[in-house]
Amino acid sequence: MNFDEIIKNNKQNIKNIIRLITRQDNEDIEQEVYIKLWKNTDKYEERGSLKSWINTIAKNTSKDYLKSAVVKHEQNCTADENVLVNIKDRKRSPEDNLMVSERQKTIINAIENLKPKFREVIMLCEIQGYTYEDAAKKLSCPIGTIKSRIFNAKKELAEVLQDLI
Repeated sequence: MNFDEIIKNNKQNIKNIIRLITRQDNEDIEQEVYIKLWKNTDKYEERGSLKSWINTIAKNTSKDYLKSAVVKHEQNCTADENVLVNIKDRKRSPEDNLMVSERQKTIINAIENLKPKFREVIMLCEIQGYTYEDAAKKLSCPIGTIKSRIFNAKKELAEVLQDLI
């Protein structure tokens, strides 16, 4: 097994997996993947594809990195000097309360101004938490109709509420 050829053929795929899982480009993780590949080439069994084996190592290494990063973050956050810094003020100011109230009124008004068939599915699915299937049964119409109405209702709401988005 030519290790240089393996790296050359899988480099971009490994980078993509790392970026997908960690949300960042990280050469340290990439190097760790190459080290694990090199150390474990003798353990590779040709039952599956080589690419799948490499992808699994890249995924597991990325996940291990995230786990260790989470642990490091938790340790840093529990240090006495950092505890007070990390406590968020959960009280809203009167201005914030007014803004939230105005925002809610605007959203409610936009929903009330929808066509009745759109308002009905938005209320059922988005407000009351009905599944599309349950809404279709309740309204005695096909599930495709529910999906279409939801799509069109959201499209109208997005246009009306453009300033809030």
